[in-house]
Amino acid sequence: MSITRKRATKKQRAIEILIRLKREYPNATCSLNYETPVQLLVATILSAQCTDERVNKVTPDLFSRFPDAAALAGADREELETLIRSTGFYRNKAKNIQGATDKIIREFGGKIPQQMEKILTLPGVARKTANVVLAHGFGIIEGVTVDTHVKRLSQRLGLTEHKDPVRIERDLMSLLPQPEWENWSIRLIYHGRAVCKARKPACAACGLVDLCPSAQA
Repeated sequence: MSITRKRATKKQRAIEILIRLKREYPNATCSLNYETPVQLLVATILSAQCTDERVNKVTPDLFSRFPDAAALAGADREELETLIRSTGFYRNKAKNIQGATDKIIREFGGKIPQQMEKILTLPGVARKTANVVLAHGFGIIEGVTVDTHVKRLSQRLGLTEHKDPVRIERDLMSLLPQPEWENWSIRLIYHGRAVCKARKPACAACGLVDLCPSAQA
């Protein structure tokens, strides 16, 4: 028997939402195209304030020219900026990409470390990027990836009152079992793109409507 919003605790609602999302998007996975953890790191840095679709149009040429950490770290900055220009904020992204890959070469033997605290020392890497790389690059679930979709939907679903991504992540981690943290994020992202859009959520077509305190009548 499925639960309802009024009768369920916040944790029960979160679990039920996850169950329904997994049923609705059974094959959901990371939308970024990559072949190595380093490429995933770079693609995730590029995805800030940019759609995954746009990033996937940029990375084939980028990774063909600069396929690994050493090549990216030693790239001509102007050429790198030109290749990633369409993702926006390209100067800062190029600086972070080269700073991160240079540190990977110098301090981590050319490989991305598999510990959260070490990944967070890389330039341009906060918890969102670290969670994506650990989960999809190494199969390590350390936290909940909080992007704009996860932030918006978690607030609309009444699972957090915070605006800060770190606090939102902490709230979600307390509601969901650790093995499901990335399942939650990736499927909520799919739902945010398809149904619960920023400007006009399609509540009438939403399979979570009976669990959502923000649902429109």
